[in-house]
Amino acid sequence: MIERELTVTNRLGLHARATAKLVQVLAPFRCSVTLTAKGREVNAKSIMGVMLLAAGQGTQVRVRAEGEDEATAVEAVAALFERRFDEDG
Repeated sequence: MIERELTVTNRLGLHARATAKLVQVLAPFRCSVTLTAKGREVNAKSIMGVMLLAAGQGTQVRVRAEGEDEATAVEAVAALFERRFDEDG
């Protein structure tokens, strides 16, 4: 199991487009991935689950992956967060 703390830095937070991008990035991975924010834990591969976090800009999020490609999955999520979901040109 691998965990990493991330901060939502894009201006609009985890809105529909950003959430869809996150789920798309995680789709090829075989491990299970969860996101935890504001005391709520959700399946990071579920658009509806991630949307329920209502994670705005500045929200601390913990990503946890467990399974055969867990390290690569966490790195892919971290890279997406660092790129601000490719939104803030």
